[in-house]
Amino acid sequence: MQATVFNPIQLQLLQMFSHMDSEQELKEVQQLLSDYYYRKVERRAEELWDNLGLDQKKLDEIADIHERLPY
Repeated sequence: MQATVFNPIQLQLLQMFSHMDSEQELKEVQQLLSDYYYRKVERRAEELWDNLGLDQKKLDEIADIHERLPY
């Protein structure tokens, strides 16, 4: 059986989770992490929106494209 090697972030999370005493604390931390990654993705999406010059018209055009991969 191969041993799992944890990176520093995983180790920090394991240490933090080892001190949790309730399901409520776990849910709060899960929500915190979800919120963090949501904001991170949202910022990246805004950067792409601005850098690619996207607007609603272009998004509508993309949504109307019906390309299929050949099987």
